[in-house]
Amino acid sequence: MTQPSANPLPIAQPEVIEVDTTTVACEGGDGGALGHPRVFLSLVKGGETECPYCDRIYKLKPGVVARH
Repeated sequence: MTQPSANPLPIAQPEVIEVDTTTVACEGGDGGALGHPRVFLSLVKGGETECPYCDRIYKLKPGVVARH
């Protein structure tokens, strides 16, 4: 029986992308075969959102105001 590693692999943090618009499109990766279906995400509520496919986090740049 093997012992669990004392140093487990670190969990990668999601990529955070600062934007200056309240609607973004995410395709994961750089698009193409490694991506996911394009989804449009809104940052109007709270100025931040997470892609349901790839967990990327999109945040409004400091000073940008989310308007309805």
